Amino acid sequence: MGVYKTIMTVLLAAASVLASVDASTATEKPAKELFGAVKLPSRSTPETYGFYSKGCISGAVAIPTDGPTWQAMRLSRNRRWGHPQMISLLERLSRDAAQYDGWPGLLLGDISQPRGGPMLSGHASHQVGLDADIWLTPMPSRTLSAKEREDISATSMLKKNTFLTVDPSIWTPAHAAVIMRAASYPEVERIFVNPAIKKKLCETWSGERSALGKVRPYYGHDYHFHVRIKCPADSAGCKEQAAVPAGDGCGKDLAWWFTDEPWAPPKKDPNAKPAPKPKPARLADLPKACARVLDAPGPASEAEVTLGNGFTPTVAAIGAGAVSTFADLPARVPIPMARPSGDE
Repeated sequence: MGVYKTIMTVLLAAASVLASVDASTATEKPAKELFGAVKLPSRSTPETYGFYSKGCISGAVAIPTDGPTWQAMRLSRNRRWGHPQMISLLERLSRDAAQYDGWPGLLLGDISQPRGGPMLSGHASHQVGLDADIWLTPMPSRTLSAKEREDISATSMLKKNTFLTVDPSIWTPAHAAVIMRAASYPEVERIFVNPAIKKKLCETWSGERSALGKVRPYYGHDYHFHVRIKCPADSAGCKEQAAVPAGDGCGKDLAWWFTDEPWAPPKKDPNAKPAPKPKPARLADLPKACARVLDAPGPASEAEVTLGNGFTPTVAAIGAGAVSTFADLPARVPIPMARPSGDE
């Protein structure tokens, strides 16, 4: 009996050491590696934690690869996940834009990783399942292949070799309509577009302008527009962004983007010491709940948490004011084919 106790004590001590080593390794790894390695969401109530650029999400769901009025792009990235309210909004926008705005369907870019968090490449935001990129290229009339979804590039709205000017041969009233349609939804908090696109909207939009202030100019965003929704009412750990200023945003704030200041390289002090290279965020830098989200059990398969495959979130998860038509989807919505390895 004494020998048995001694052996068990040694084994337990060894297990404790290994667990502490694993925990230490996880603590030291960049958070983007931890969250980027997870293939499925946590099987739990949808909830967001932290800010759009510093947080995570539990209970995320995936939008199907294909719907009647959308197709998901860059499937290898595994970024079709979001809060049910975000997924519901994308599905609704795709239908409304097709019905009312002459926009045949959405090509969907990145939403979020299965459990949110920092991404291995690309965005600083998109961490809490409340952001989504929508290409400014309309959906084609045919279903794109997996290879095409990886290889096709979105179309820039800017005129080549011209400073911040929308190309009139590419831009159409339907581009303006789909952006303003998204801005009109009350749950949308902000929409990011290139300053030239914002200027174009300010100059030409003749419809209701009360939501134009939500459309914010920012670097890039000439190939796609970025939709951000408000924190869900039942996500107490979600950190809201400051409200957009009053007005349509077509005044001095927009004019600043057409000066030299936003594009000038930062001034360097020749006597200053080189700044240390910023370290990537660690798990400890995120809200404490994100460690639990990362460790939580997941579903048995992707199909279980893909809307349209027999899974429908509760009204509370979607949002009482939202209108969801997931019941109208085909009985079996296709999920992605085998994903190529790697990432752009």
